[in-house]
Amino acid sequence: MDEAKHIRIAVLDLYEGAENQGMRCIREILTSYREHHGINLVWEEFEVRIKHQVPDLSFDLYISSGGPGSPLESAGSEWENVYFGWLRNIELFNADPAHSAKKFVFFICHSYQLACRHFGVGQVTRRRSTAFGVFPVHILPGAHGEPVFENLRDPFYSVDSRDFQVIQPDYVRIRQLGAKILAIEKDRPHVPLERAMMAIRFNPYMIGTQFHPEADATGMSMYLQREDKKETVINSHGLEKWKSMIEHLDDPDKIRWTYQQVLPNFISSSLAQLPDNKSALHGSRTASSLQ
Repeated sequence: MDEAKHIRIAVLDLYEGAENQGMRCIREILTSYREHHGINLVWEEFEVRIKHQVPDLSFDLYISSGGPGSPLESAGSEWENVYFGWLRNIELFNADPAHSAKKFVFFICHSYQLACRHFGVGQVTRRRSTAFGVFPVHILPGAHGEPVFENLRDPFYSVDSRDFQVIQPDYVRIRQLGAKILAIEKDRPHVPLERAMMAIRFNPYMIGTQFHPEADATGMSMYLQREDKKETVINSHGLEKWKSMIEHLDDPDKIRWTYQQVLPNFISSSLAQLPDNKSALHGSRTASSLQ
C-alpha cells in the first residue's frame, strides 16, 4: 500500500446531542485499529439529526451510529430525508460498474432500524418492553462465513439497548436484494413472540446490527458504576439488571470479545476489497489481538 494514502472513514452521529457512550467507543476502536495495523487511517464525524450533516462520496468506509428515539416517528423529517438521500447516493455509486472501489457501510442499532425500513426487509415495531442489558445473539445457519462475524462464538454476547425491533422478515424482498439475515436474538421457546433480526447483510457492501458491537466493556462498566447512572438503571430496570450488566461486562469472553471482532472485522474485510489497499493489512484480516 502507498503509505501516503489515507484510509478515510466517515462516522455518522445519530445521537441528536444526547449523552452516549457509542461515539466514544467508535473513536476508540478506530484509534486502536490505526495503531495496531500501522495504517494511515483518518475519520470525520457528521451530526445528522440536528445539523443535517452527511458525508460525501470521498470516504472509503462509513459507520452510522445508534441514537435515541423512535425510528418510525422520524419518517418524512428533514434530517431523515437527508440521511436517506445520502444512502441512495451510496447505492447508486456502488451500482455503477465504472467504480471499482466500492463504498462500505456499517449500520448500528437506530441506523440499522432505519436501514431496515429503507430496504424493506422487515417490520420495525415497538417492543412490549425495553431490551436493556447483555444478551446472547445466535448466528443463523449459512451466516458463519460472514467475514464481519469471523472469530465469533455461537452464540456471542452483545450490549442491547432498544425500545424497537425488526421482525417479520420479507423473504421475497430479501431475495431480491441478495440480502441475508445473519443473526437473531436469544431463543425463547417458552415465549410466543417472534424473535428479532439482530444482524443483516443488506448487500455486498452494507451490513447492520441491532446490537452495539462498539460497546467497550471497561468504559461501559465504569460508566454504569457512576452513581447517577447506577441510580438511573436501577430505577428503570432494577438492581438485579444492573448487577447482571456489570458481571457480563467484566467477562472477557462476552462483550470484550465482540468489541474486539465485529467493527475491526468490518474495517479489515472492507479494506481488503479496495483495489489500492489489498496489501494494507499485510495479510491480516481481523483484529483479534486488539486487547
